[in-house]
Amino acid sequence: MDIQRIVLFAGLAIVSYLMVLAWNDDYNQPVPTEQVAESSRIKADNSSVGSDSMVLPGESSQGTSTTSRADEEFATPEGGQSVSSAANTDVSVSDQYITVRTDVLDLVIDRVSGNLVRSSLLSYDKTLNSNEPLKLLNNTENRFYVLESGLIGQNGPDSAKNGEAPVYNTDATSYELSEGENELTVNLTHTMDNGVKITKRYQFVRDSYEISVRYLIDNQSSENWQANFTGKIVRDQSPDPTSGPSMGIKAFLGLVTSSPEDPYEKFDFGDLEEKRINQTVTNGWMAFLQHYFLVAWVPERDQPAQFQTTRRGLLHVMGFVYPATTVAPGETTEIGARAYVGPKIIDRLEAAAPNLDRTVDFGWLFFISLPLFIILEWFHGLVGNWGVSIILLTVLVKAVFFKLSATSYRSMGRMRAVAPQLTRLKELYGDDRQRMSQEMMALYKKEKINPLGGCLPILVQMPVFISLYWVLFESVQLRHAPFMLWIHDLSVMDPYFILPILMGASMMLQMHLNPTPPDPMQAKIMKLMPIVFTIFFLWFPAGLVLYWLVNNILSISQQWYITRKIELEMATKKH
Repeated sequence: MDIQRIVLFAGLAIVSYLMVLAWNDDYNQPVPTEQVAESSRIKADNSSVGSDSMVLPGESSQGTSTTSRADEEFATPEGGQSVSSAANTDVSVSDQYITVRTDVLDLVIDRVSGNLVRSSLLSYDKTLNSNEPLKLLNNTENRFYVLESGLIGQNGPDSAKNGEAPVYNTDATSYELSEGENELTVNLTHTMDNGVKITKRYQFVRDSYEISVRYLIDNQSSENWQANFTGKIVRDQSPDPTSGPSMGIKAFLGLVTSSPEDPYEKFDFGDLEEKRINQTVTNGWMAFLQHYFLVAWVPERDQPAQFQTTRRGLLHVMGFVYPATTVAPGETTEIGARAYVGPKIIDRLEAAAPNLDRTVDFGWLFFISLPLFIILEWFHGLVGNWGVSIILLTVLVKAVFFKLSATSYRSMGRMRAVAPQLTRLKELYGDDRQRMSQEMMALYKKEKINPLGGCLPILVQMPVFISLYWVLFESVQLRHAPFMLWIHDLSVMDPYFILPILMGASMMLQMHLNPTPPDPMQAKIMKLMPIVFTIFFLWFPAGLVLYWLVNNILSISQQWYITRKIELEMATKKH
């Protein structure tokens, strides 16, 4: 009994501690409005703040000096540096931007430097029941989050030595992937003063969030032309707009890099401030993660790339640079990389790059979470409703643990049947705890009862419970997924707390089927457990509470049947 009491007290202590942590994390977060406003100011005038320059392949960090421009991060050995679109103001606002629409993306490209400055995901709403698509990349509304690419270095048009960013010309200001077409190509052209023609080509594919960004260089000059391709993710430090309150768990917000040596390395904002990345990577990628969505750069295969980070005022610049590309007079060449701007869907990420699917972070129990997700997704393919899929998954999990649960319920049923004998032992040896414990253990041995058997079903199912939490928390497929009636989003808490209350009621009913502990203190703790768990579950995702509620209903049915059967057997023995 002392062991049972310790287990119960430890469980209550852990639950209470997690509740305090969750409350502190979810409801004590200051909103960094000053930071967002400052980033917005930098967006409008980013040449007013200095930043450290970044080093290109073949250049030592000691040989790089601090520049006076906010947009000069990538310094070449020859002294050329990158320049942002803010450095050129010759383009009128009316025709500065090009819109591109596919079946899944709505994008805006800035003709100055040809950077991708806005992206809307047409299959995902900004908020529940909103008609506005979710914006991922954005250089408006007090947020700065863009995908930059350019040619820097000795002769690159994006080099700061040219004075201002290149302005690209296009055949149209609006492009759209038509019905029946599988690909869309957008060409931006720029001719340099020396006669070198540069075509910046964006290529899009139907039902894909991958974007090909390539430069076609046609050197019609009389001299060699040389430049370095670079890709950057530039973001302010504003909070994740897609991450809402959750019970003690926050989605990771920050940079992830992947290389053959370290397939998955995370850097949050604090890490990026303390440590500058500067390493050569071949066959890797870099991505900025938020809840459910990401933006990633995937360099060409077998192409060495220098991964680096720096600051542009309060903006974080995360990018890579290729070694210099040389084009002889009269020759043409092509260079570029692929980007991914979209949701964290495992199949799509696996196809985009090795290990990119790991950005769907199922926690340390991923070996349980991943099979659960695969089964859950398979059920959804059959029934078309994520709530029903969770119910079917619960039935399946219960079937897997059916024998273990049956053994436990038989033990509890026998304890319930011998409850009168335990009461008599308490009356006889209540003042002698040692003798009472000895007599109880002898009774348990005689009746083949395991006093801790009732804890086994909960303990065994806890890893499944935690794994399913991560599946519901991290899977974008369940974002805004309705169930029925008042449950319109299974990934967030029940707005009316009906499911948690039903879950608490089912737990209370289940407690009544359990034998009453002979220890009064233990009996009080058992009575409090449904209340504590109900409070704890109030902020859990509705899908997770649904799982626990259905599991309780199935357990009650199984336990009632087994208990009734044992009571009949023991009654027959007496006669």
